[in-house]
Formats: sequence, C-alpha cells, structure tokens
Amino acid sequence: MVTPPSDRPTAEDIALADRLGMALVRMHKMHACVAASMSKTGLDKASFVLLASLNQMGPSRAGALAEAVFSDPSTISRQVATLVKDGLVERRADPEDGRASVLAVTEEGARLLHERRAQRNVTLARLFTDWPDEDRARFIDYFERFVGDYEKALPEFITQSGLGPRSEGET
Repeated sequence: MVTPPSDRPTAEDIALADRLGMALVRMHKMHACVAASMSKTGLDKASFVLLASLNQMGPSRAGALAEAVFSDPSTISRQVATLVKDGLVERRADPEDGRASVLAVTEEGARLLHERRAQRNVTLARLFTDWPDEDRARFIDYFERFVGDYEKALPEFITQSGLGPRSEGET
C-alpha cells in the first residue's frame, strides 16, 4: 500500500534526500569537468546550453530564450553574440514583427549539436554495457521522472533559496 505524501518529510526521507543530494553534487563536479573540457574546444557550457535550447525551441526572440534557460536577457546577450560571431546562430527578421529579430540555429550549429549528441550517446551507452536491460530501462524511466519533477519544482527551489522573487510581505 502506498501512503500519500505529506508536507513533512520523515527522518528516513531526509536521509534518502541527503544521499541523492550528495550524488548530485558528485555528478555536478563531473559535469563541470566535462564543461571545462568543452570550453577548451571552443564552446563553453553556457553557450552550448543556449544553442541546444534554441535548437529545441526553433527560431525565438532573445527574451524567450533567456526565459527557457532561467536567465536574464542581458546575461545571455554575450553568449548569443559569440554564437552569432562563430556562425552557429543567426539573427532573422521576426515574421510576426519585422522590426524585431529572432535567433535561429544555423546549419553549422545544428551539425555541431548533432555531432556532440552522437558523442554523448556513445559515451553514455558505454556506461550501461554491464547493466541488465531491465535495470537500464527502469533507471532511465525513473531518472526521466526525477528530472521532470525537478523541473516542475525548480521555481520553488529558487524562491526558497532566497535567489528568486520574494513573496509579498517579506522583508
């Protein structure tokens, strides 16, 4: 029988959350190492995230792109300028408002993303070679569920950490 979740986590819930949190810290450190290596090859992590997000969204205004990556438009302007200079992104007239422009991934940008994705997939596939098929499938199902729930909870995490907008009445 599954018990309904409560607003108050138990000590066991906190201990499991701590294990997960520490595993995420370890994974973040490894991801930072990969990001540092990526930047040595000419594309830093922030620019890559912008390029991948723009590719997924399709042609978009800079403000929509900034919102999609949880950033401020002024913060992404430098990365976008570099992506444009490097020929990975282009500015086009906005079809809905010719006075404005949209950003779009170029063929070169799409090729780079495809190449990096293929490299990533081969590397990740190697991690699972010793895992039984059922374990791989179950892990990926759970991980996708976790990431989806994390995305939904992100605005609350940001607010609770004091980094996001404060509720009315707070000082």
